[in-house]
Amino acid sequence: MKAMRLIGYTFGGLSAAYAGYYTVLYLTRWEWQRAVISGVLLLVVEVFLATIMLLTRFARLEERLEQSDARVEEVRKRLEQTRSSAPGRFNWLASVDARDINGTRTFVFVPVLMAAGAALSGVAMVIQKLAGATFRPGAERRLAGRLAALTAPPATGTAPLEAIPAVPPARTGRRTLAVATAVVGILMVPLLWNALADATQTRAEQSPDAAATTMVFQLDTHGDQSPEAVRLAANDLWETCRRSTAAQNDNATLHRMRDGVYAGVVRPALPEHDVMRLRGCIEDAGTNRTSAVVLGEGQADHRK
Repeated sequence: MKAMRLIGYTFGGLSAAYAGYYTVLYLTRWEWQRAVISGVLLLVVEVFLATIMLLTRFARLEERLEQSDARVEEVRKRLEQTRSSAPGRFNWLASVDARDINGTRTFVFVPVLMAAGAALSGVAMVIQKLAGATFRPGAERRLAGRLAALTAPPATGTAPLEAIPAVPPARTGRRTLAVATAVVGILMVPLLWNALADATQTRAEQSPDAAATTMVFQLDTHGDQSPEAVRLAANDLWETCRRSTAAQNDNATLHRMRDGVYAGVVRPALPEHDVMRLRGCIEDAGTNRTSAVVLGEGQADHRK
């Protein structure tokens, strides 16, 4: 069971790290659909890890309850062993073998001669039996539950109880590692936050000293493979992605180079961050039944 939990934690931890890494990576590349898929996968892995943790805690609680019930039952059995037999309060009503009769027993008792006395004695005997059968086990069980806390803990392993230290030794190495990990995590959070904010910022930047930005990409469509369908899909993808940049790019044209390969030209040239956003949008392929791969990009310099 412990090995299965370790395998589950290892698999879940690696999957969470993998999904978290690609979530941040796709965010920095402006590939939103892939980032959403990685984020959903990260959420699923976190739910998986939380479920394993809850099941582990429930199993530990069940095991502790079983151990507590076992100790209470052991104490109750010890109480039963030390309990003296109940005295016979109505021995005079018990049947007697004729061979056991001697001269000392006279069988003279006034209530026996009276019907009312005999009936009341029988009712009292029934009440006494019922009280002894119902109250005593519950009282002893509650008493055993209170005494269970005073009993010695169950022996673990083969070591005797005297060899187990009363106070466990301090684990300084684990505590130091936890403190160091917390400090490094606290220091890394603002750095990672700034890096992600810079990668996903939407503020306008200064345009570079170039005439235009060119991006060449290859388009693959699923379903209709006719030239007209491919052209419409390429235009739809280009018109969608060219609006994803922060800079104004009203002069953005698309040219077909060969089958499935297109070149987009944006004038004036886009800043470096907008080029990354345009590339991420094209490779993310947000349009229906379309996928694209950027083959190359560059800035066209001014002619002298």
